[in-house]
Formats: sequence, structure tokens, C-alpha cells
Amino acid sequence: MEEGDQQNSGDNAPYLTISELSRAVKTTVETAFEFVRVRAEISRPNKAPSGHLYFTLKDDRSTLAAVCWKTMTANLAVQPEEGLEVIATGRLTTFAGQSKYQIVVSQIEIAGEGALLKQLEDRRRMLAGEGLFDQDRKKKIPKMPTTIGVVTSPTGAVIRDILHRLQDRFGVHVLVWGTLVQGRDAAAQVAAAIRGFDAMPEDGSLPRPDVLIIARGGGALEDLWAFNEEIVVRAVAECRIPVISAIGHETDTTLIDFAADLRAPTPTAAAELAVPVKTDLAAYLSEVNARLMRATARKLENAGQQTALAARGLVDPADLIQRRAQSLDYALGGLFRGLDQWLSARALRLSGLAGRLQPPATKLAEAAGRLSQIGQRFEQQFATSLANRQQKIDNIAKLLDANSFERVLDRGFTLVTDAAGAPIKRAAAAPDQANVMIRFADGTRGAVLNANASAGGMAQPVKAISNPGSNRGSKPKPKPARKPADDDRQDKLF
Repeated sequence: MEEGDQQNSGDNAPYLTISELSRAVKTTVETAFEFVRVRAEISRPNKAPSGHLYFTLKDDRSTLAAVCWKTMTANLAVQPEEGLEVIATGRLTTFAGQSKYQIVVSQIEIAGEGALLKQLEDRRRMLAGEGLFDQDRKKKIPKMPTTIGVVTSPTGAVIRDILHRLQDRFGVHVLVWGTLVQGRDAAAQVAAAIRGFDAMPEDGSLPRPDVLIIARGGGALEDLWAFNEEIVVRAVAECRIPVISAIGHETDTTLIDFAADLRAPTPTAAAELAVPVKTDLAAYLSEVNARLMRATARKLENAGQQTALAARGLVDPADLIQRRAQSLDYALGGLFRGLDQWLSARALRLSGLAGRLQPPATKLAEAAGRLSQIGQRFEQQFATSLANRQQKIDNIAKLLDANSFERVLDRGFTLVTDAAGAPIKRAAAAPDQANVMIRFADGTRGAVLNANASAGGMAQPVKAISNPGSNRGSKPKPKPARKPADDDRQDKLF
């Protein structure tokens, strides 16, 4: 009876589905581990396209899956890196799809100074490998800047110490860009301030700084971590304005100390390095002025001594003038004697040349005789040439007259022209009843052309038109000879 009852009771026990069991486990785990902090090493960090971060937390024996939702990643003070030892804060939950539990991380912080130093050293090696810390990138700090830009917290002792020291040493214009110097947003603000100063124009309403001071008071490594961030180091390295880093105390070292153009052990020392001491400059100028005056006095004294020594070697001016006058008298005497000798020689030579000259009358008579002979020859030659040219002209005139069209008219030919005076050379060129002019050897008559032709194909004689004003039946008077016009020239006839 007992065994049967036990069997029946086992068969009637309630059961759970997988989903119900998963929900029960999830509720139990989240209730028992609603807030946990785990110290572990980060392994295989991965950022999904959705923006969520997935990584694994491990120690020397166990591993724990971790996830950080997209909405929480922006609030992380430390981004997950391979091998980084951290303290992760969050809550445990389960993932039913894979029957595993995981931690939902809400905050990450570095676990211990050793991990921070390891991360710092790894980042330093990476940036140094890119050449951001090379000495040839360093810019020279100006000796006497007119404007200084300061990037630091607008409140606190650091900015007061810097302004007080700058005012004591040398009065300059100071521009303060207030930022956070600790915490999650500090690095972004410091980098923005550096780039903002660097972007200021040369001729803007505010003067562009000649040098920048990035300052912060002392603190632990975690407190100074913003100045080890990559964004700040790159901003310092890319800044065109010379940068002085003054972070913490002399023993504190940050990565911007390697990228800056000059490192100051303290913020106060940065102010001292940025400007000289005004009183020291005044003392230096006074000393230089005194040295210049002493050197000038010595120079004038030496010049006076040299002048005195030179004066001793000089000759008395009056004596020198008398000597030069005596030399001039000797020179003038020799000049006059030489001039007399030269004139005598020229007079003697002129007398010899005058004896060889002929009288002008004789020269003129000879020239007149030659001119008369030339004139006679010219007249003879001119007369002969003129007679030859006249003979040629006469011969040409006879030849022209013999070939003139007027001689053709004398042989019984006539010249027929139209009303305009143009010669008519073909019968086809003369229309019927055309008025034409017929030129004879002794005059010109008008006529009208007749179209009737004789049996031989020759045109009948034209009907002559008597000159106006003549009597019928009377013999026509010969027209007086007229001067041939341009249209009556020989070339018009032929």
C-alpha cells in the first residue's frame, strides 16, 4: 500500500514549462542580485551595430557575460578595453534564450592604480608611435607674450594663483576658458577649449593668445585622468599656439606633458615660465644702458686720443699753402716759357706756308678760264642734244600722222558712230531706223539706217540727213574742222 501510494503521488506532482522555469529563475536572480559590484578583467569587448556593448568579465577561474545597453554607454567613465582590470557595477539577470545569466553593467571604473598605469602606458606607446611626442613638433614659447590663454577650472586656487603670479611678474592680457578638470565630461571640455583658442582669428574682437596654459591642481591618478585622454592629447599636439602644461604637482605626470611644448611642475611655475619679471627686465635694461654709455664714453675717448695723435703728424696749414704756392709759381713760369716757344714755332711754320701760297686773284683768273671752257662745252653739247631730240620728235610726229585714222578718211573711208559717239563696227550692232553720225574727211553728217538690203546682201545706202539750217537743193557747206575729241582717237576707230 505504501509503495503504491508513493508512486501515485509522484505521478500527480505539478510540473513547469521551460518558460515558467526561466521566469522563476530570472525573478530569483534579479531579486537576490539586484545590485552587485564585480572586480574582473575585461575580455573580448565588442560594440554591436545597435550600439550595445558586449564583453566578458573574467578572473583566474571563472567568466561572466556582461552587456551595457546603448543608453548607458555614454555615461561610462571608462570604455571597455581588452585586458583592462575594472570594477563593474550593475545587476544580474538571466538570458532565457541561452539558459545563462549575465550582468547588465551601468558603470565601470578602473580597479586599482596598477590597471590605470597599464592603460596609461599602453596609450602613451600608441601616441608616441604616431609621433605626437616628437621633439621636432615642439614650438618655441614667446619670451614676452601680450595675451595668455588659460584652460582650467574658473573657480579654485589654481586660476587665482596663475593670475596673481602673472600680475606680479608682468602685466599681460589673460583670457580664461573655464572647464571641468575632473570627471566624465572634463576631457571633452578641455579639448574643446584648446581647439576654441586655436580657432580664434588674428584680427578678431578678442586678441588671439600667444601662449596657452593648461592647468590643474594636484590629485590622485584617477583625478588627473582627463588629461590622459586621447582627445585631449591630440588637441594639444594639433594646437598651433604654443602650449604649457601644468597638471598637478612636480611628481605628477600626464600624457599632455609629453605633447605640450613646455611642461611646468606646477600651475604657478607655468605662469613664471610664460612671462618674465618686469623688475628684472627693467634692471637688465638699466644695466645694458649703463654698459652702452660706458662703451660710448670709451669709444669717444679713444677717438679723441687717435685724433690728437693724428694731429701731431699733420703739417702746418700755412706752411703747406706757401709750399704749394711756390710750386705753383714754378709751374706757371715753365708754362709761360713753353707757351712762348710753342707760339714762336707756330709763327715760323706759318711764315713758310704763306710763302708757298698763290695770290687769290691768280686763283680766281684760273678758275674763271676753266669755267668759261666748261660753259662753251656745255652749250655745244646742249645744242647737239636738243637738235637730236627735235629730229626724233619730228620723225615720231610724221609716223603718227601717217598712221592716223584721219588719213584713212582721206582715202574715202567714213566713220559711223551712234548717238553717244561710240563707233559701230558691225551691221548687227546697228538697229533699224537708228540715228547715226557719219564722219567724212571734211565733216560729219547725220543719217538714219535703212533695213532694206540689195540683191548682193549689202545694205542700201543710208538716208542722209542734212545739217539743220541748210537750204534745200543747195550744196552743203563743209563743216569747219573740229578738234578731235577723246572718243575720236585712233584706238576708238579700230
